[in-house]
Amino acid sequence: MSVNLANIIEQVCKDKGIDKSIIIEALETAMLKAAEKRFGANKVIEPRYQEEAGEIELFLFKTVVEEPSDADTEITLEAARELDPEAAIGDSIGVKLDAKEFGRIDAQTAKQIIIQKMREAERNIVYKEFSSKKNEIITGIVQRFEKGDIIVDLGRAEALLPKKEQVRREGYRQGERIRGLVLDVKVEARGPQVIMSRTHPGFLMKLFQMEVPEIYEGIVEIKVAAREPGERAKVAVLSNNGDVDAVGACVGVKGSRVQAVVQELKGEKIDIVHWSEDPAIFVRNTLSPAQISRVITDEAEHTMEVVVPDDQLSLAIGKKGQNVRLAAKLTGWKIDIRTESEHKGSSTALTPDEALRKEIAAADAREEAERQESAIKQIASLADITAEAAAALVAAGFRSTESFTGVTSEELQRIEGIDERTARAVVTAMAKAIAGEDEAGE
Repeated sequence: MSVNLANIIEQVCKDKGIDKSIIIEALETAMLKAAEKRFGANKVIEPRYQEEAGEIELFLFKTVVEEPSDADTEITLEAARELDPEAAIGDSIGVKLDAKEFGRIDAQTAKQIIIQKMREAERNIVYKEFSSKKNEIITGIVQRFEKGDIIVDLGRAEALLPKKEQVRREGYRQGERIRGLVLDVKVEARGPQVIMSRTHPGFLMKLFQMEVPEIYEGIVEIKVAAREPGERAKVAVLSNNGDVDAVGACVGVKGSRVQAVVQELKGEKIDIVHWSEDPAIFVRNTLSPAQISRVITDEAEHTMEVVVPDDQLSLAIGKKGQNVRLAAKLTGWKIDIRTESEHKGSSTALTPDEALRKEIAAADAREEAERQESAIKQIASLADITAEAAAALVAAGFRSTESFTGVTSEELQRIEGIDERTARAVVTAMAKAIAGEDEAGE
């Protein structure tokens, strides 16, 4: 072979990060397959890499006999001794094949095998590399979007950020940098498939490890974390050094450390609490900032009844029950919250579940009232009508400019409290507003 393979092999090793022995094996296999295709699969052919010469040599082995009957598999003693002076009858002698005998088709066969072997080697390297990074954070570039999933370019491989592992309120653009936790690495036909997540609690824990040196060094330990991705999270921490406050270390000076994590999570609120081996104390800590009067533990049912002052019920439960849900996830206990008056056995007292449902319903009612008030103000301002007329429209289901699309003044007049002048004013004003929004969108 006229090309010195030694230099090529060394360069490929550096560029692809593939072990030298794998490349040599691929070359030998390719040459052997090409030779078998050229000379026949029934021949005994052996490839050998000669590093000094920088080439792959092929030897066709023949048996030494007195009178050969098959020139492809047998050789005379006289001819054998020209190759090996010590050859004897019955020995197997390797006859070097001339690579020039290989044609274009043989070379193409060898090339395909080499490419296949190299791809397999690269895939194995990538698989091993990212398998070792499970539960670690990796960074990539948003490459494209496929049915809600995000394909992330990692350089040597592609990662998949499934829709279910994305935070609903987050949005990304093509070419933007993105970080996530390696959940799994799967073997696919196209190569290793790295699965990323931004919703897993482990992602939050690793972010803290990157921002807090005490966690990385083992001085502070994150015992458990719970998340409602994009909304709120709770993290329980423990200090292994009496001189170091675990919560303070995670918060940082003026909140610098926790804010760095919050920024990466696009504004997700984070509560950092002290972990305790005592379940009652731990539950008390996780319901912070609500004040707790007492905790009654039922080991058999693995539940806790938490009693709070009457004015602390909303704070303990949280918006739509978020605070108590995260506390339950963090501790692993079922938590029922009662006020002190309920706990005293008042005949009108609600059960813990009823109290939770009542508080959630009240929160929903407040949010609905706020949305209605906002819609009334918007419609009254745009159409220059009274608040009472706007309230009648909102009650009829008109809450935004888009809801008036295609509506006529005659239809609005059917609503109690809406006269002809008001109806016309509303239709005209909303048509202008919708047209203005369309122009802005273009």
